[in-house]
Parts: sequence; structure tokens; C-alpha cells
Amino acid sequence: MNMRKITSLTATLSFIVVVVTSIILYIVPQGRVAYWADWRLWGLSKEQWGEIHINVGLLFLLALILHIYYNWKPLMAYLKDKRRQMKIFTPAFNVALAICAVTVAGTLFMVPPFSWVLNLNGAFKDAGAEKYGEPPYGHAELSTIQSFAKKVELDPQTALQRLQAAGYQVTDGSETLLELATRNQTTPKALYAAMRPDDEPVPAEGKGMPDSPPPGTGRLSLADICSTYGLDPQAILAALKTKNISADASESLRDIAKRYGMGPVDLYEMVRSAAGNLATAG
Repeated sequence: MNMRKITSLTATLSFIVVVVTSIILYIVPQGRVAYWADWRLWGLSKEQWGEIHINVGLLFLLALILHIYYNWKPLMAYLKDKRRQMKIFTPAFNVALAICAVTVAGTLFMVPPFSWVLNLNGAFKDAGAEKYGEPPYGHAELSTIQSFAKKVELDPQTALQRLQAAGYQVTDGSETLLELATRNQTTPKALYAAMRPDDEPVPAEGKGMPDSPPPGTGRLSLADICSTYGLDPQAILAALKTKNISADASESLRDIAKRYGMGPVDLYEMVRSAAGNLATAG
């Protein structure tokens, strides 16, 4: 068999698969959302698409190395000048290097059009979170039924009874939401809905700000956070101003925090502290 042909065809086919999986992973919701709602495309989960991407990507890399080996002479010819002398920094090499450097720098400094690609990716993630819903906390699907019920302020025994009443096969509550969902061919999100009474609101909304920000808080605007927790946006902005942080209520926590060299969690804590001080003063 002709190894050169096999190598070229393997590189081509694996490249096509890597492109497809890259597109899928680009539009897939955030992990916490995908796992919570058991997101799938063509029957495969986010984790399975990721595994295919890794292994086929490795195959493409190996095929590419072999392709370079079989085409070493033509490649070296690209690095020779008009006098046929070896020269790494040829005009073609310099252009290729510049393209790579500009892409890296443009990504780090969020310069268009590189920022457009990342912003579009964020828009896909946000749309997924809005469509499928956020879990009460990160990787909630890995918590046992009893632990999960306590964290979302439900009575564990009552939660188990509601699951049984909804027709789910439940044991003693020691299995995780993911295990129970898999066994009952449903999603962790559906199990949570069955545990909660129809008239019970989702925890945290309309109440005091929790100690830790719920998943997805960083992408919310300051106005959204104030609306969720019943805060006065102008009062919060004024409180942040005393900390030398100027912002607009329409900006997201992530964008404000990035501008001041901090993380969204740090800014969330500042907002939470300001809310507490305002409540005490009131």
C-alpha cells in the first residue's frame, strides 16, 4: 500500500471531522448548562463530541507529522531564497509568521474581527443558557439527591416522595442526579422540576444575594442583577463609585470586572457587600 496516499487521505478526512466537531463545540451551551439539560446533537452529548474532537484531533496531528515527513523536501524548498540557499525568514515565512502573530495579539487584546468571533461564541453560549436553563449551582448534576435537596432548600425526604409520585424510580437518595436521570431516561433539570412544588419559586430570586454567585452571573448586566435581587441600580453604582469603579447598569459584570483587572466573582462580592450596607442603612 502507498503510505503517502494513506497519510494524505487520513489527514484530509480527520481534518474534516475536526472542523465539524470544532463548529459543534463552538455553538454548544456551557458545560454546566449542557450537562444539566442533557444537551445532545445527533444523539451525542457535549462530552462525547469533545472526546471525538480530542482523539480525531490527535489523529490529524499524527497524520500531519507523517505528511511533513513525506514532503520534507518541498517544505524545505519553501525556506530557500532565489539563490537556493536555506533561509528561514523568507518573505513567505514572514507573512505566515505575521498572520499567526496578529491572530494571537488580536485575540488577547480583543480587537475586531477576532473579538467578533469570541463575542459570537459568547452569544451562542448565552442563548443556550436562556433556552435550556441554568442549574442552581455548578455541576449540580453530580450531587446526590439528598445533598442537592439541602442546597436548594428542599426537604430531602419530601423531594424523594415527589420524585416517586412523578413516576421516577428512586432508591434512598444516595445516587446523584445524573445517575438517577440516566436510569430514568430523563434530565437532571426535569428531576429538579419534579422535586419542587409548582408554586415554589426558584431559590435565590427575589431574596438576598447568595454568598457565591449562581452560574452565569458574570454574563448578566448590573441592571439584571439589581432586578433579580430587588436592588436600586443607582445606589449600587454610587457605592461602586466610592470604590473607584465607574460603570453603566447595562454592562455585564464580566466586562466591568475585566476593565478593572479583577474577576466577576470579586465584583459580585463588592455588589453584595454594597447591597448589605444599603439594607443595614435602610
